[in-house]
Amino acid sequence: MSAGLNLAQLRAIHYTDGACLVLAGAGSGKTRVITHKIAHMIERGLEPGRIAAITFTNKAAAEMRERARGLIGRRAKEVLVCTFHALGVRMLRADGARLGLKPQFSILDADDVTGILKDAAGGTTDLATARQWQWTISQWKNMGLNAGQALARAADDGERSIATLMARYEERLTAYQSVDFDDLIGLPLRLLRDFAELRAKWQAALGHVLVDEYQDTNGTQYELLRLLVGERGHFTAVGDDDQSIYGWRGATLDNLKKLPIDFPQLKVIQLEQNYRSTNAILRAANHVIAPNPKLFAKTLFSELGEGEPVRVVVADNQEHEAERAVARIQSLRAASNPPPDWKGFAILYRANHLAKPFEKALRKASIPYKVSGGTSFFDRAEIKDLCAWFRLWLNNDDDPAFLRSITAPRRGIGHTTLAALGAFATQHRQSLFGALFNGMLPAAVPQRALDGLHAFGRYINELEHNARHTHGAGQSLAFLHQWLKDIGYEQHLYDSEDSEQRAAARWSNVLEFCDWMAQRAGGQIDEQTGATGPDQPGKSLLAVSQTIALLSTISGHEKEQDMVTLSTLHAAKGLEWPHVILAGVTEGMLPFKIDDDEGRRQPLGDDMLARLQEERRLMYVGITRAQRTLAVSWSRQRKKGRDMVAAQPSRFIADMELDKNSTREDPRAKLKALRAEFAAKTQAAQATQAAHAAPTA
Repeated sequence: MSAGLNLAQLRAIHYTDGACLVLAGAGSGKTRVITHKIAHMIERGLEPGRIAAITFTNKAAAEMRERARGLIGRRAKEVLVCTFHALGVRMLRADGARLGLKPQFSILDADDVTGILKDAAGGTTDLATARQWQWTISQWKNMGLNAGQALARAADDGERSIATLMARYEERLTAYQSVDFDDLIGLPLRLLRDFAELRAKWQAALGHVLVDEYQDTNGTQYELLRLLVGERGHFTAVGDDDQSIYGWRGATLDNLKKLPIDFPQLKVIQLEQNYRSTNAILRAANHVIAPNPKLFAKTLFSELGEGEPVRVVVADNQEHEAERAVARIQSLRAASNPPPDWKGFAILYRANHLAKPFEKALRKASIPYKVSGGTSFFDRAEIKDLCAWFRLWLNNDDDPAFLRSITAPRRGIGHTTLAALGAFATQHRQSLFGALFNGMLPAAVPQRALDGLHAFGRYINELEHNARHTHGAGQSLAFLHQWLKDIGYEQHLYDSEDSEQRAAARWSNVLEFCDWMAQRAGGQIDEQTGATGPDQPGKSLLAVSQTIALLSTISGHEKEQDMVTLSTLHAAKGLEWPHVILAGVTEGMLPFKIDDDEGRRQPLGDDMLARLQEERRLMYVGITRAQRTLAVSWSRQRKKGRDMVAAQPSRFIADMELDKNSTREDPRAKLKALRAEFAAKTQAAQATQAAHAAPTA
C-alpha cells in the first residue's frame, strides 16, 4: 500500500500519536496522504466510524471517499467524510435540542437570508444593501460574535444599525426553526463549548480528525476543531500557507500560528515534491511566493524535468489578448500529433468580467468552452421552488419556505390573504403554517380563502407522511412525478415563461433533479457528500430532503466534456490542466487595486500589505495549476468604464524571474510558422507522389 509514496508522505501517514500538521505544497499529493493515513489507522485497529475527514466542498469529499474506497474497500463508507457544514448539521440534528432546535430544522440559503433581512428592516431596502448587511453579519458570526457582542464592538452608527438588525434577524431564525450556513459552524461550537457532557461525547466518538485545506479555516472552524479533538489532540491538519486565498471570507493564517501554541507536541511534516508541474513552472512559482513571510519555509521541486519555458504574451488590448490566447491554444494543438483534447486547456483570470473577450474569441474560432463557476444547479429558480416544498415538509415553522411553496405555483391564494395570515401569525406568535389551524383564523380571513389555506395545510401534511414512507429509487421517482403533476408545476413553468424553449429547458432541469433525488433515495448517491456507489444505504425520500440545502452542485453525474475551461483563479484552486494561460496579469487587476487610481505605488500599511500578500498567493495558485505549459499574458490597455486606459504588467511577472530572451512569445507567429511548415510538407509530399506517378521514358 505504501508503493510510490515518498519519505515525507510516509512520515505523515505513519504519525498517529497526536497533533500533526502536514504542509502540503501544490501538487504534492495531499489527498493521497489523507486517504492512505485513513487506511493506515484502520489497519492499526481504529474503527472506521471513529475517523472523520473534513473537507471544504462536496466535490472534494466525494473524491476522498472514492479514493479511500479504492484502498480499503467497503469499510470506507463507515468513515465520516464530509464538509465542515455537513458535520455541523450532523451535530445539530443529534444535539440541537439543547439550543432549542428541533431535529428537522431548516437550512436557509443566501436568498432566504436577504429576504428575511429586508423584512426585518421594514421591507423597503434594496437588494444590494440587504446583501451588504448579510456580508457584515456573516463576518461577525465567523468571528464568533452574536448580535449583542457585535453591538458592543460596533465602531460607528452604521455598524450599530446592522448589529441591531442582526438581533431582529436572530429572533426570526429562532421563530422559523431555521439556521443559516454560518450557524452550521457557530451553533455546534456552542454545543461543545457550553455543554461539557456533549464535548466529552463527541471527543469520544472521534478517534482521529483529518482536516483538508486547513489554511482555508476561519476562527470559528478552528475553535470547533480544537474542542472536537480535546487535549489529546489526535488530528491531522493538511494545508499550505502559500495557498491561503480566502481572507476576504474569514480564512486566517492565524490558525496555522495557533497550532504549535495550543498543541506544543505538534509534529510538522513538509511535502515539497510536486507531482504535477515541470521545474520551469515550479521555479516561477517559487520566485513569485518568495517575498511573502514564511510560517514554515518550503521550496517545491519536481522530477518531471525542465519542460517548456514559461511564456509571457503581451497584447495591445483585451480583445487582442484574447485572440493571442486562442492562437496559442491552436498552435499547441497543431504542434502535437495527435492534438491534445480541448479539456487540457484553461484560461484563468482574476475576476469574472474578464471572461467576455475570451468567450467571443473562442466562439469566433469555433472552439468549445465552458465558464467555470456559473449558475449553480441549485440556484435555479425552479430547483429552489422544489427545495422550498421539501423544507416545508421537514419543518412546518419555516416561513420563507411556506411563502415560496404556496406561491410556486399559485393555488388561488393571493397576496391579500397571505398578508392577513402573516399579521394573524405575528399577533399569535405562530409560524404561518401553525396559524392555518388556529381556531381564531376564520375571523381574520374570508371563508373561501380559509378553505384554500386549509387545503394547502392538509396537502403538506399528506406529502410529509407519504415522503416519510417512500423508500428506494423507483418509489421516490414515482412519488415526485405524481406530486409535480398534482400541483401542475410543468404548466406553471410554461405559463411563467415567454419562450416555450426556455420553459422546456426549465422543466428538463426539474426532471433531472427528480432523477437525482431518486438515486439518492435508492442509495446510489451518499446524501452527505454526493459520492456514488451501489452499497450506500437507502434512505426515505424525507431523509434525503434533510441535507438538500448543503449541496451546491449535482456531484458525480456531469460527464466531463471536451471543452476549454474559463475560470477565475479562486474557482480554479484545487484543479489542474496540462496547458494554462494566466490572463489579465496587470497592475490593478492582479494584484487587485493595490496602487492609487493613477497607478502610482503607495506606501503599504498593515492591511494593504496583507492584501498584497494574499494577491501574491493567488498568483502562486494560478501558476501551480499548470502541468506542462504556462503562458502569462497582459495587455497594454484595458477598459475602465467606457474608457481605455494604459495598463502596466503586474509586478508578479518580474518576480517570476523569467529568462526574458526565451520567454517572449507571439502565438500568432508561431501558429503561422506551423501552418507554413505543414503546407510545405504537404507540397513536398504531393511533388513526391507526382514524381512516382509520372511515366518513365
